[in-house]
Amino acid sequence: MKKVVFLASVVFVLHSCVVSTAAKVVKGAVNVSYKAVKGTVNGISWAVSKAKGKIDEDRVDGTWKVVGAYKGSFEDFTNDQNPESSFTSDCTEGFDQIIFKAKKSKFKPVHCSSEKEDWVKYSMEFGKNPVTKEKENYIEYNSNNYISVIDVNNKTMVLEGNLMPKLAFSGAKLYLLEKVK
Repeated sequence: MKKVVFLASVVFVLHSCVVSTAAKVVKGAVNVSYKAVKGTVNGISWAVSKAKGKIDEDRVDGTWKVVGAYKGSFEDFTNDQNPESSFTSDCTEGFDQIIFKAKKSKFKPVHCSSEKEDWVKYSMEFGKNPVTKEKENYIEYNSNNYISVIDVNNKTMVLEGNLMPKLAFSGAKLYLLEKVK
């Protein structure tokens, strides 16, 4: 009888340990999913979360290839159950890209790597974006145009705004870019 009571006690304790550990895992997964939106576009991860503080301007320096465009804002993207890219390039040779020269504070959107566009002076700020009214990293150019810098790492960058007029006409507002060089 003592063995049966002892075995029942051990099973009960082990069962409650497993249940509490599983609950902690589920709670942790919920916290992670709240902070980052995940998906894949052309084999590149859309693990996107908004940067919590000031992004160093040097991180945007370089050539960035447009690999994805989302029709909607970052807020729409975070609430979308199945965020997919609607980006299709009409470039047969080359690719749509944006070149940033952080030291000179200028950028150039280039269609199909043609190099025909002009350089645009910009200022990168961290503060209340006049368009979104939120405290975030943003780029101001041509005195009243704004692009939100959602996040930048050594491989990808996510920008929101009127980045490429030809895509903006179709409703694209959120862009995923991959570092080229």
